[in-house]
Amino acid sequence: MSATPALAQPSALPAVDIRGVWTTFPLAQGGEQVVHQDLDLAVQTGEVLSLVGGSGTGKTTLLRHILGLDTPSRGSVHIMGRAVADQDPRTSATRVGMLFQHGALFSAFSVLDNIAFGLNEWGHMPRALARDMAMVKLQMVGLEAKHADKRPSDLSGGMVKRAALARALALDPPLLLLDEPTAGLDPQGADEFCELLRALHRELGLTVMMVTHDLDTLLALSTRIAVLAERRVVAVGTAAEVVATRHPFIQAYFGGGRGQRALLALERPPTQAP
Repeated sequence: MSATPALAQPSALPAVDIRGVWTTFPLAQGGEQVVHQDLDLAVQTGEVLSLVGGSGTGKTTLLRHILGLDTPSRGSVHIMGRAVADQDPRTSATRVGMLFQHGALFSAFSVLDNIAFGLNEWGHMPRALARDMAMVKLQMVGLEAKHADKRPSDLSGGMVKRAALARALALDPPLLLLDEPTAGLDPQGADEFCELLRALHRELGLTVMMVTHDLDTLLALSTRIAVLAERRVVAVGTAAEVVATRHPFIQAYFGGGRGQRALLALERPPTQAP
C-alpha cells in the first residue's frame, strides 16, 4: 500500500464548509428520524477527506447535500464560499464532480456519450469539440479509444468505474465526490483504481471528499478522516489521530483484525525492488 498523500496547504476558505446541519426524515408512523444533528465539517482545499461511519449515519446524504440533491432541514452547506442553496444547478455541475457507487452511467448511451453528457448540457461548445474533450478524459482514466462506442453493459466493473470517473471530471471541477469508489472491485482492481485516483488528485490539484468502507482504500488515499457517529462528526484528523480517539465505534472499526492489518501495512516501509 502506498503512503498516504501529503496534506496540501489549506487556503483561508474551505472547499466545503458544513455548519450546524440537521437532516431529518418523516416517519410513516409519525414523528421524524434525525440523521444529522448540529453537524459541522470543513474540507480544506487540496485534501482528500474520507467519511466513515456505521450504516445509517448519513455519509452519502452529506454528499447529496453538497450536490444540492437534498436540502438540510437546518444549517448551511457552502462550496468555495457560496451557499449550495443559492447556486444554479448548471453552475454546480462545473464545480463538483460525482462518482456514484455503481457508476450510474446511462445504459442507452455509449461510453463516450456518457462522458460528454455534461459537456453537451452545460459546456456551451460544439458537439464535435465535446466528443474530442470526452475522448481526452476517457484516455486520462486509462480506457482505450476502442471502448468509446461501447455500451456500459459491455464493460467490466472496473471499466465502468473509470468511465464514470471520466464523466465526473469532464467539466474539470475543482471538487470531486466519491461514493464507495472501490466497491465491487477485486483487490488488484481496487489497488489500480486507488493509484489512478491518487495520480489524478496530484496532477489535477483536486479536492476530494470520499465515502468508503474499505480500509485499504481509506488509508491509501486519505489525508484526513472524519468519523460520523451519534448524528455528528465525533473525530476528524489524520489516520493516526483518529485511531487514537477514544470512541466505541472508532475502536471497533480500526481495532479488528482487518483494521490492524491495514494500519500495519500503512506503517510498513515499501519493499525495495531487487
